[in-house]
Formats: sequence, C-alpha cells, structure tokens
Amino acid sequence: MAGNPAAGHVRDLKASPLDLNLHGPDEPAEELENQNLWPRSLARKWMVMLFLGTCLLYCARMTMPVCAVSMAATFHWSKIDSGLVLGGFFWGYCFTQILGGHASDKVGGERVLFISAASWAVITAGTPVLAHMGSHTLALMTVARILMGLLQGVFFPSLASLCSQRVVEAERGFLMSAMHSGTHLGTLLAGGMGSVLLDRNGWESMFYCTGFLAGLWAITVWYYLLRGDVTMKQMEKRSHVQSSLSRKRWLYLFRKPPVWAMVFAHMCTCSTSYTLLSWLPTYFKESFPHATPWVYNVVPWLTAIPSALGGGFVSDFLITRGYGVATVRKIMQFGAMGLSSMFILPLSGVVPFTTAVVFISAAVGLSTFTGGGVAVNVQDLTPSCAGALYGFMNMMGALMGLVLVSFSGYLIEVTLSWATVFSIITLVNVTGLGIFLIFGDAQRVDLQDNSQIIVV
Repeated sequence: MAGNPAAGHVRDLKASPLDLNLHGPDEPAEELENQNLWPRSLARKWMVMLFLGTCLLYCARMTMPVCAVSMAATFHWSKIDSGLVLGGFFWGYCFTQILGGHASDKVGGERVLFISAASWAVITAGTPVLAHMGSHTLALMTVARILMGLLQGVFFPSLASLCSQRVVEAERGFLMSAMHSGTHLGTLLAGGMGSVLLDRNGWESMFYCTGFLAGLWAITVWYYLLRGDVTMKQMEKRSHVQSSLSRKRWLYLFRKPPVWAMVFAHMCTCSTSYTLLSWLPTYFKESFPHATPWVYNVVPWLTAIPSALGGGFVSDFLITRGYGVATVRKIMQFGAMGLSSMFILPLSGVVPFTTAVVFISAAVGLSTFTGGGVAVNVQDLTPSCAGALYGFMNMMGALMGLVLVSFSGYLIEVTLSWATVFSIITLVNVTGLGIFLIFGDAQRVDLQDNSQIIVV
C-alpha cells in the first residue's frame, strides 16, 4: 500500500488489516495476489513466532558477552583479547544486511529467517566444541562471532521485507514494535539464564541451552509454517518483476529527500541506542558505586518492553483513526529521539541514583517508539525493496554505532566526565530528528514514471 493517506485510503485502513477480505469486491483479484497478505489466522501464528524468534536472536547474541568473563578466566584472555572476540560480531553483522534484505525481497522473508535461525543455532551450540578444539581458541572464537554476525545480519532486513509483503500499512507499526520489544526480552532472558547456568553448570551450558532453543524455534517454523513450499509458490507469482541490484536504481531512490532523511534518522537512532547499551552499566557503576547492580541493569530494559508494544499500538491506532501516515511516523519519531533526549540531557549534571534510573528508563522506553516511526517508514516509501533498503539502513546504523561507542569511550577517558557523552547523544538525536521532521514523508517513492516499480 502506498503511504499517502488519501480519503479513500482511510476506508481500507479501518478494515480488519490482517483479513483477506480487506479489498472490496470491485478491486481486481490480481491486486490481492500481488500483495500476498497473510490471512488473519496465519498472521497471528507468524507474529507469535517472529516475536519469539527476535527474543532468541538477542538471547544468542548476548550469550558470548554474558559468558565472556568466565571464558576469559578459563582461556587466560586479556581485556584486549575479550574485546577482539566481542567486536567480531559487529564486523560480520554489517556485511550481510543488504544481501539478506535483497534475498528476502526476491524469495520471501520467511525462508531467509528460517535459514538464518537454523544456522546461528548451530554456531551457538557448537561454540563450546570449537573453544576446546585446539590451542587457537582466541582465533576460533573470533571467527565464530564473525559468523554469528554474518548470519544474524539478515534477520531484521528480512523482517522488514516480510512486513512490507505480508502486512498492510495499518498493522506494520505494532508488528515492528513488537519485534523490537522481543530484543529487550531476549537481553533479559540471556542475563537471567546466564546468572543461573554459569553458577551451576559452567559457561558451556549457556551456549548449549541457547542453541537448543533457537534450533527448536527453527524446527517449529519449518514444520508448522513453511512445510509445503506455500510461500515459495506465492512469491513465484511476482518473480517477473524482480531484478538484480542496480546502481541506477539505488541512485534514483537516494535522490528522494524522504529516503535519505529516513536513513540518516535511523543511523542516529541506532548509534545512540548502541552507545547507551554499551556504556550505561559503566556510568552507573562509576557514578553510584554502592548501588544495587540489578536495578540499573534490569529496570530500563523491563520498561522498554511495554513501551515498545504501547508505541506500536498507538501508531496503528492513529492511522486507523484517519491521521496521515507521515504525520504519525513523525510523531512517533519525535517521542523516540526528542522526548527521550529530554531525559538524557539532565544526566550531564549531578543527579541522585533514583532520578538517574527513572530518567534512563524513560529515555530507553521512549526510544522504542522508533518502531512506529523510522523503523517502519521504509515499508511506506519503498515496499517493493523494503528488505534491501532496510539492510542498508541497518548497516549504516551499525557502523555509525561503532564509531560513536568508540568516540564516547575516548571522551570518557580524556575528560573523566559523562557530561560530554550525554550531550553528544542528545546532539545526534536532535540532528537526526530535525532532518526527519523536515524532509521525512510516507508517500511511496519506488515508482518511476508513475508506472514502473523499482525493485533493488
């Protein structure tokens, strides 16, 4: 569906958005076939499984950081060695974003997600075996983390492609927000499992357990949702419009101000989120050395789960009530980047522990509103190539995140103050938000000469 909230379009949005009867009797059957929308019953199953898959994705991603201290003691790693292993994930994560999105646009995101999950389940469960295989443990673990990043890098671009292919506009905000809430649940699950398994069964058990759960998810998806090649048959109907990546088509899209405004805002959002995730534990430990660690390590991420779900619901509710899609995307992004910065900036000064936890929880919770803003805007602008373009956005966000995280560490080391870091985060947020509010839109731009759909 196009992102233009015309009057006639609002009628469609008020219909049951996951129902195959969304289109009226006067509309051609070919339009419904081309959209390949999920029927309501199948959509519910996929939403549950995708939420669990996102949760397990982050649980597997966080397994190595949770076990890093124990593994460093076992294999006599230095801080530099541990950083090399942990950083390997992000280098792999950057390289398969566009490829995963492009593959999903061509053959369907369901199968790409299944192959991805099955692969990183094997890598996760096999990590202890690799670690004890020989004397080159550091090299093997670094390679394993790079492979993990490569395999997980396709997940969110595939999710964006799948959402644009199977879900109508009025349901996309809640779906993407629900998936992002799964990332926070996965982070909490990894921490909870690690606290129990590391003490009782050793670090190896954490990898075995997480790999088993991810493998079980992949088997369930295959047996109950993918078996029978239904998805592939549906996607074959639209194969005649698919083409390879084209430099000319990329340039065409990036000449559209709403596209680069969306990409830039997403880069800013990702980089500030990575920075908070990486440095908040250190901030609390240094600023409040006598505080209880679980409070500041758990409360902000617990807040993020209902906040993400609530933000997605509000986003879709506003659209079904007739608000313009572009207006709703900007409202949600203002909450994610503008309101959250209002809670981050006061941390530059001296605040008591309780106030710091409340402000950080509010900032993290509000940042999840991006699930109804920039994160889903790619499906408004370019539904025919949402996966590939989202992959590019995510890749740039990860690279900018690495830069901002490293630069923040340098600032902390040099200035011995957290004020500069929180000020930088606020500046990045406000800049990205300003660009998106001015140039952002939700009207479809992947149509050339009003007739030909550009598929990258």
